[in-house]
Amino acid sequence: MPESERAQAHGDKISGWRAAGSEHRLRRFSPRYPPRAARTFVRMNLASALAQTNATLNSLPAIQAEIDAAAGLILQTLRGGGKLLICGNGGSAAEAAHFSTELVGRYAKDRRALPAIALSADGSLLTCVGNDYGYEHAFSRQVAGFARPGDLLIVLTTSGNSANILAALAEAQRLGLPSIAFLGRGGGKARGLATVDLIVPGNHGPSTQEAHLFLIHYFCEFIDAAFN
Repeated sequence: MPESERAQAHGDKISGWRAAGSEHRLRRFSPRYPPRAARTFVRMNLASALAQTNATLNSLPAIQAEIDAAAGLILQTLRGGGKLLICGNGGSAAEAAHFSTELVGRYAKDRRALPAIALSADGSLLTCVGNDYGYEHAFSRQVAGFARPGDLLIVLTTSGNSANILAALAEAQRLGLPSIAFLGRGGGKARGLATVDLIVPGNHGPSTQEAHLFLIHYFCEFIDAAFN
């Protein structure tokens, strides 16, 4: 057999092995129910999830006055040279970090860096305070250390009942610091503790968190326009 034919045959054999291996992996990790049923299940759940998220987002005009007040407070703080102190737990901690990066970095348009600190981002500091004082003081201790006149505290919690969030709001009150609370499920124990409550209507935690992120991006658009 000529060299070129042997190479072609070898290539065909390798391709066959790869195809067989790929098919084996697909069979191994495929769901136990038929593919058509699986596709129907996924599509039905996707439609349901989208409907839930859309319903939550479409409810936000009900708190338009509070959204406007929060936007004004954020803009007043940043224009006055103050900084944002932002905190949350779990997914809300990720959103706090997301918000701060959009400000110190940028969102959509180039502008000067704006001061924001995610209080949930420093693992060493969190574990230090948690170990020495208790996790409920993880944020309030940082508010006490970082806050200066003209700053703004922003908290994110879907339940409104996290002890460390309540303590952070109490510390802000003690210092005379204004605050914004991103809440859900009626606001929980945090309701009424902040200068402005953004209580997303409804009781669905995941879509409340999605609405919080939507509002973060909404405020970032507002900030970009103000500082560009």
